[in-house]
Amino acid sequence: MDEMETCSEGLRDLGEEDVLSSPPPSIIAPPSPPTIMGTPMLVDQPQSPLSSQTMVGTTQLDLTLLEQAQPRREPSQKYLKEREICMDYFSGWTEQDQIEFVEELLVSMHHHQHGTVNAFLKPMLQRDFISLLPKKGLDHVAENILSFLDARSLCAAELVSKEWLRVISEGMLWKKLIERKVNTDSLWKGLADRRGWVQYLFKPKPGESHPSHSFYRRLYPSIIKDIDAIEDNWRCGKHNLQRINCRSENSKGVYCLQYDDHKIVSGLRDNTIKMWDRQTLQQHQRVLTGHTGSVLCLQYDEKVIISGSSDSTVRVWDVESGEMVNTLIHHCEAVLHLSFNFKFCNDNKLGMMVTCSKDRSIAVWDMVSPTEINLRRVLVGHRAAVNVVDFDDKYIVSASGDRTIKVWSTSSCEFVRTLNGHKRGIACLQYHDRLVVSGSSDNTIRLWDIECGACLRTLEGHEELVRCIRFDSKRIVSGAYDGKIKVWDLQAAMDPRAPAGTLCIRTLVEHSGRVFRLQFDEFQIVSSSHDDTILIWDFLNCNPPESYALQQ
Repeated sequence: MDEMETCSEGLRDLGEEDVLSSPPPSIIAPPSPPTIMGTPMLVDQPQSPLSSQTMVGTTQLDLTLLEQAQPRREPSQKYLKEREICMDYFSGWTEQDQIEFVEELLVSMHHHQHGTVNAFLKPMLQRDFISLLPKKGLDHVAENILSFLDARSLCAAELVSKEWLRVISEGMLWKKLIERKVNTDSLWKGLADRRGWVQYLFKPKPGESHPSHSFYRRLYPSIIKDIDAIEDNWRCGKHNLQRINCRSENSKGVYCLQYDDHKIVSGLRDNTIKMWDRQTLQQHQRVLTGHTGSVLCLQYDEKVIISGSSDSTVRVWDVESGEMVNTLIHHCEAVLHLSFNFKFCNDNKLGMMVTCSKDRSIAVWDMVSPTEINLRRVLVGHRAAVNVVDFDDKYIVSASGDRTIKVWSTSSCEFVRTLNGHKRGIACLQYHDRLVVSGSSDNTIRLWDIECGACLRTLEGHEELVRCIRFDSKRIVSGAYDGKIKVWDLQAAMDPRAPAGTLCIRTLVEHSGRVFRLQFDEFQIVSSSHDDTILIWDFLNCNPPESYALQQ
């Protein structure tokens, strides 16, 4: 039996018969300028918070207008006659005596009088600390306080007064806001690298200087516009498509892949691992050979590539040299999937790997080094081929052709629970935090809470077996034997009130064969297929990039 038949047999165990083995703006009249008491509001004129003008949103109200609209009552003759006497007494007392007298005076007053006194005291107790701190030589404190503001709040702060605007400008707070976004958001980080404006962030190179504050003030909305365009491209399916033809000589098909900014690594039905330059899409001269069966799964990091094959072995390769440095012989049938993490630490081990097989078992390995990988435990419990595994520091999660997902303790390797719900074998899954997303030969995708075992949502739309699935914080992307890739709204799928018909954002159809594997990030999807191609769906560069006003 050839490799494809072997692979298909393992995947057929997934199922019983045949599984993997508002009105238009032109209609609305333009609003007239807002007025109060018949007098126009003053808009966009920076004022001190201590002035008689106060901000309402981005509009300033002149409080003297309200004072004029509510004239004070004329004081009584008795009050005018006795006020000076009382004030003389009051000014002759100590501060503590004055406080005690006012307290007794307040106790004797009515509640509505307290409200009037409170309204009088409130502005007296306010302090414009942002303007006062620089006068004390504490500019850095004022800058640090305002640096915690988000973009909308920073815009509002610029309008408070000239002094606030000066603190924001001299503190380069728009630059710091962009840097904070780049450090905490992978979308911003990726966009900074791809669009080139990362060179204007953080510390400048020796002998160079960064642009002025106004550059970053213009840059921020340009970035937001670019991000909105990318999101719109995902929703509309607008992309630039690139194609790699693997040109396998004998058996055709690309079973697995992984990519980064520099390369794509693919495992093929013809028993080889081939690498492609990410920029030119040209194949690297080095081809990794050694497996005697189809390469069904692989994963790499900065040091090693680890692959599993229908020849029942797991092989370890050096990324730089391409040399095979280790072969693990344990499973007695095809190795269908694997997952490893060399940075994962448990019991002072440097790393951990989990492999699964058509032989219905799961193997847990301790990774000391690429050449020293030791079997820790074999997990048995599935009644059919185990098609996929994933893990973190809490759980190992496995899915099988027996229609179940099983959860195991990472530290003890003990069984925890079973997730039941799919009507046929399960071909793929991903696990992160509490969420598990799985795809099955019942043509559905299910979302699970791993802690309680509940199925949170079932996604329907694929017409054949769902072979591969990935998700991030926004989207689920799935590939199936119907040759289609579907993009789903994860946040909507997690909302039980969202109608089922609104969850699939876009269906992408370019592959002429079964979709075997995919990976995606904020800007692209990379997929492989039985049609012997790798497709790159680029949602970033389908339009000319927005100008970032980089001229200083």
